[in-house]
Amino acid sequence: MIRKSVTESFGTAISTLSTAHLTDGVIRRSKRMMLDTLGVGLLGTSTPVFNVIFQYSKRYQAKQNSSVWGRPGSFLPPHYAAFVNGVGVHSMDFDDTWHPATHPSGAVLPALLALAESLPSKPSGLDLLLAFNVGLEVQGRLMRFSKEAYNIPKRFHPPTVVGVMGSAAATAKLLGLSPSQTVAALAIACSSAGAPLANAATQTKPLHLGNAARRGLEASQLALLGLEGNKHILDLESGFSIFYQDYFPRHLAEVSPTSQYSWVLEDQDIAFKRFPAHLGMHWVADAAVKVRNKIHIREPNADLSQIKRIVLRVPSSRYIDCPLPVTEHEARHSYQFNCCSALLDGEVTVDSFSSKMMERKALKDLLLKVNLENPIDNQASFEKMYCEVVVEMANRETHTARCNTFYGHWRKPLSQEHLVRKFKNNASTVLSTDAVDSILQVIDSLETVTDCSVLGSCMQFHKHINQSNDSYYSASA
Repeated sequence: MIRKSVTESFGTAISTLSTAHLTDGVIRRSKRMMLDTLGVGLLGTSTPVFNVIFQYSKRYQAKQNSSVWGRPGSFLPPHYAAFVNGVGVHSMDFDDTWHPATHPSGAVLPALLALAESLPSKPSGLDLLLAFNVGLEVQGRLMRFSKEAYNIPKRFHPPTVVGVMGSAAATAKLLGLSPSQTVAALAIACSSAGAPLANAATQTKPLHLGNAARRGLEASQLALLGLEGNKHILDLESGFSIFYQDYFPRHLAEVSPTSQYSWVLEDQDIAFKRFPAHLGMHWVADAAVKVRNKIHIREPNADLSQIKRIVLRVPSSRYIDCPLPVTEHEARHSYQFNCCSALLDGEVTVDSFSSKMMERKALKDLLLKVNLENPIDNQASFEKMYCEVVVEMANRETHTARCNTFYGHWRKPLSQEHLVRKFKNNASTVLSTDAVDSILQVIDSLETVTDCSVLGSCMQFHKHINQSNDSYYSASA
């Protein structure tokens, strides 16, 4: 008997997995991911980059249209709705992060919800959960084929590599594609994979998630129409392997309709962010808040302008080393900015990246006092890194604090109470209170929902009065 290729094993497993294979743990974790993604996606509709992409996408019309989140009465063809909503999710770098490093939900959920609205027979909540987890599973498995993927990236932004493959797999599942059609979808998606990390800390970075969602959806729809690609795309050195120098693919285990399935999400939890910035900034913020507390315990009315020098001991990573950020996107990728914001304010919030807060003289003066050190033992891995902040005062006093695991990391996950509070704060900037509560109810009982496309309607119930997005807990929580 000829053994299937790795690519064929993926196609077969994706096609065979059913709702019966979902476990309670996977359902619980994936619903938390969905809720967080919808919230940050709604908040992201207020950003300039979202508005540019929305204006561009409105040029296109189709008979089958899907909801644009946070824009009542606005609909786009499914692939453009996936694109726009995916951009919204990552527009503030507020979405979830996995290990090995990627943003898994934003590449998948916008594509699935856009597709669900366009289908004549609406999928159930369980169908959505299954397709979502298939998309996560493919991303998780592909990343585990490379040790390089376990580290903070240096060449490609991971969602553009594995995210588009996850979107293709998830939408293929929701469309009910056969194993051979699913293989074709993965092959087609691979030709849209990859984006250089040089566009991190710019307005183009959010497009990476939007493109992953859109191109994966397009790949599965093209496969449904009979388009084919290389049937060994995951096996060949000239295939998916081009993105990782140490790529070594392995077969996906055979799936039986009656057997259990071991999901990656069961073994590896997700990090949820407390403020909208690159994940590495959360170690920095927590350590800086600890130092601030030490200073104020010793001297409650301490004048922070008397700080003489700040040393940040962090992993070496060029794209998150931005000494004097000019734009909000640079600030979200700046060790220095997030450290100084936390020192001055005792927390980092959504408002920390506003022009008003960024232009403060006290902040700009403090930024000039920061020095970075890259200890040999501080590995560039979200699993192993740490941050140490050392503050030297003018009176020669020194205060030091270290963060090994920030609150929100997969080793120290957000409580359900804090996750719900984050969602409410984000979603309520755009939606009415009734709509926010409706989304919470739908996600909470998603296993029993008969038509998951109801979420698209809930995401459009606009509010009349804008409310501020208050901080819900400090960086030291």
